[in-house]
Amino acid sequence: MYQALYRKYRPQTFDDVVGQMAVTQTLKTQLLSGKMSHAYLFTGSRGTGKTSCAKILSKAVNCLNPENGNPCNRCEACKAIDAGSCMDVLEIDAASNNGVDNVRDLRDDAIYTPSQVRKRVYIIDEVHMLSISAFNALLKIIEEPPEHLLFILATTELHKVPATILSRCQRFSFRRISQEDIASRLQYVAYQENIDMDESAARVLARLADGGMRDGLSLLDQVASATTGELTADAVYACLGIAGEKRCGELMACIASHDTKKALELFNRLYTEGKDLSALLDELACLTRDLLVLKTAPDAGITMLSGVASDREAMDLAKAFSSGELVRMMTVIQQTLAGFTRSESRRMDAELCIMNLCQPELSLDAESLNARLTRLEDQLKSGSFVVASKQPDAPRPEDVYDDEQPPLPGDEDAPPPEEEDVPAYKAPAEKPQAPAGFWTELMAASRKELKPPASGFFVAAQNSPLRGALKGSVLELRCANTFVAQTVDRPDILEVVSLKASALLGRPVSVRVVDMSAKPVNNPHMEQLMNFGRAHSDIVKIKE
Repeated sequence: MYQALYRKYRPQTFDDVVGQMAVTQTLKTQLLSGKMSHAYLFTGSRGTGKTSCAKILSKAVNCLNPENGNPCNRCEACKAIDAGSCMDVLEIDAASNNGVDNVRDLRDDAIYTPSQVRKRVYIIDEVHMLSISAFNALLKIIEEPPEHLLFILATTELHKVPATILSRCQRFSFRRISQEDIASRLQYVAYQENIDMDESAARVLARLADGGMRDGLSLLDQVASATTGELTADAVYACLGIAGEKRCGELMACIASHDTKKALELFNRLYTEGKDLSALLDELACLTRDLLVLKTAPDAGITMLSGVASDREAMDLAKAFSSGELVRMMTVIQQTLAGFTRSESRRMDAELCIMNLCQPELSLDAESLNARLTRLEDQLKSGSFVVASKQPDAPRPEDVYDDEQPPLPGDEDAPPPEEEDVPAYKAPAEKPQAPAGFWTELMAASRKELKPPASGFFVAAQNSPLRGALKGSVLELRCANTFVAQTVDRPDILEVVSLKASALLGRPVSVRVVDMSAKPVNNPHMEQLMNFGRAHSDIVKIKE
């Protein structure tokens, strides 16, 4: 009869346990010194060796010929415990025996001395599933147990175990097993089972195991039984219905370039190939998490990657996103995954998720706006922000720009009319000029007072989407598009800019916002007539 790999290769001694050296070494030391506790509590995520160590410990305390703290697995006591025929070593599943009556029966039996071995051992798995009454019934015997009694409790949810129980047990925390340790163990098992598996397949299975050795062995069992020939990473992807490193990285690259068409085409191919939608979005979430780690901790982050994409590819992709974008993407993916449980059309939900990731402008919530603004801020800092524009002409005489801040693209006016069409006239007084460096100082001073997202636009750069024009006592904040204009055009923001500009110029300055993308195209003939009218009016005033 075929036996599952995780059962066949379950550790039989402490030395066989992978990735839990701190726990196993402490237990071996206690066994050798004879300083054993009466109650142990093993905590940690699933598949990390809690139950296996509990069974090994139950054998070690009763072994007739222990070997350096390990059970010999050859004596009558060890054989009886392995076979499950020893009535003095009982394994209880608290999930199905969680009532107070079950614990009372246990307590009544525990007072009797063991008949086959030295110590009576109770292994209570998933102990957090016990009811409050059951915990209370268990408390008295754990507090004052007979000499022949040993309790080993195991749980994946430590916070559900009452403090009164915790204080009476020696607690051992089982860590998640590293991918390297899981991959090494899987290769050993594959060799023993004559499974032709390459290193890349072992790495993929180790990543999918998520720190649990049992999960890794179960996955190996599944893919090995469904694959003929060499077991490769692609074979693992095909068997488990996941996209894999290459496809996931390609999809993320489409999102980075906002190429919705290409992203949906790739998604459709993966869906047609039978890839599991939950697994696909889960991989995308893992890669998003990796990119966020690289953005926030570029030096140490490389050691924290999940392995969904290669280290080189992850580092390249991280440069294409801002932190705000990645946080928003993670939220969108998680919300879509959470909705799968009650969705009638997962494909439609996943497609909408892909579109939302590629086009953040589809959403106007605060998180989406913040993602777009952080992207602009990153582009401004790196100098990669480019606004398509025609070559600007000379500014109008009445507009006084800072010498370090050229006019906005799209703010150019038509050339002045011919001399004979406009009466030669010069204004009686020159308008006040802005001091050198005015725009740079104003942007720096305003940025200190403002908060994101508006502060991100107050940067005195050549490619900034926000520029200024001083017309007498009015400062125009000229915005390259409606999005910037709507973000900046707020009373509290304009008040800050007005106060800073007034302080720099030494005179009152009012501020207004101009959306250059909505500004109508200048009519040269209308401008000519207006200039003529202004000049004629000034001449009449002088004559009077």
